[in-house]
Amino acid sequence: MLGEHGAVWFVIAVLARRWDAARTVAIAYGANQFVKVVVRRPRPRHDQRLTRTYSDLSYPSAHAATSVAGASRLSETLPAAPLWILAAALAGSRLYLRVHHPTDTIAGAALGAAIAKLAR
Repeated sequence: MLGEHGAVWFVIAVLARRWDAARTVAIAYGANQFVKVVVRRPRPRHDQRLTRTYSDLSYPSAHAATSVAGASRLSETLPAAPLWILAAALAGSRLYLRVHHPTDTIAGAALGAAIAKLAR
């Protein structure tokens, strides 16, 4: 699972020697998990999902949060277009796979953007 726990963003950050970006992704993931536990919004129904998930908690999307955080920080020194295309694909895949509501993905993206901005 490419986007699980922000793994792809950690790999890109390590290859680019951008430890600050890796730290930002980790913070985004941690903040996302905290919000999930507090809000406790359930995912769409099991019979509608196209894949399995580790948790039944949906809000906000960790894929969106880590993707926006990673793309935001890494695009400071790497070509932005491929990073944002990957971020959009990972975040959008969660809707396609029916494991998130649209507002989960929007909230995750907003959380990732806020953390990327605050972590600078």
